[in-house]
Amino acid sequence: MFDWTESPPQELGVAPELLGGALRLVRERGGTAQLVVLKDGAVLLDRTFGCAPDDLFWTFSASKPFIALLVHLLAQRGRLSLDDPVARSWPGFAARGKEQVTVRQVLQHRSGLSSARGMLGDALAMADWDRSLRALERARLQRPPGSAPAYQAIAYGFILGEVVRRVSGTPPAQLLRREFLDPLGLDDLHLGLPDELWHRHVPLRGSGPGGRATQGIVNRRATRRAVIPAAGVSATARDLARFYQVLLDGGVGTGVGGPAGVRVLAEETVLEARRRSTAEGEMDLRIKRPVRWAQGFQLGGFSAHPVGRPVMGRLSSEAAFGHNGSSCCIGWADPSRGLVFAYLTDVLPRRREGARHFSTVADALLTACDAGRDAH
Repeated sequence: MFDWTESPPQELGVAPELLGGALRLVRERGGTAQLVVLKDGAVLLDRTFGCAPDDLFWTFSASKPFIALLVHLLAQRGRLSLDDPVARSWPGFAARGKEQVTVRQVLQHRSGLSSARGMLGDALAMADWDRSLRALERARLQRPPGSAPAYQAIAYGFILGEVVRRVSGTPPAQLLRREFLDPLGLDDLHLGLPDELWHRHVPLRGSGPGGRATQGIVNRRATRRAVIPAAGVSATARDLARFYQVLLDGGVGTGVGGPAGVRVLAEETVLEARRRSTAEGEMDLRIKRPVRWAQGFQLGGFSAHPVGRPVMGRLSSEAAFGHNGSSCCIGWADPSRGLVFAYLTDVLPRRREGARHFSTVADALLTACDAGRDAH
């Protein structure tokens, strides 16, 4: 059993007075939240706000790296090539001009298919696997595959998930459990919330018409229990942080991210998933601002663009990798600082408020780490 006792910030090279500023930002925002920060494999912060450490949050798109890494695992084992057409394993996907879309293009958000039936249509169908697949088979490309990135909010997970299912012969949730979660002892991370854990779920709170509509969909038991690879992971901040520690350690558990010595991915596979796939300043046509995409992750590093805030902070390094989930939940790791950050909330914010909050909290943390390092 991992010891979640916090280490004194000074011992980890972190300025305590500045670290308090990050915590103050979280407290002042209100709401229910879990915040876990690991530094050099030790616990810097393990805090809960209005909940228990084992309460389970719906993580939205912070879920995406898990299905992406299953694809990378199959590529590592030679079961597929990232440059295979999706239709090689899923022939029905080729309909209506999609025969050339590759697995790699989906991983990079360059498939040319941001959604099957628009964001709302995809969201309304996302708890039904077969219905979502049929919609993707019938969909037409919105732009040539391989062209500019355009975020695939929900379609991403169903395309990659069906490739995983057909290539491995195992449903994605079962494969995730078998290959990653059970070997690492991540018992509080689930692709599809089991019914017996419903009493631990944290309801989402939305504001405004869009937020309330999303709240109504996401808070349904049918949605939480469904396998929705792009958005449907329920987790604690502790287990999300432990998984990122495994990635930071090159795909092997080192006693923080599960039992020491358990390897779930080759180091080269983790690096390939983290490899940048966008040019500097390249605009994501769906998000309407530059995003540093990898092949399953968003990357850190500040892009001086007037719209939006980098969710990993303006001070984040270009080596940082992770994924934002509707500016409601986020997980990331920064190899240059030995940091892992998992921050889960129940607040679905209005427009850019959540990104500003995540960015400000991240910068407060990074300032504390850098000031402590400089002092030593």
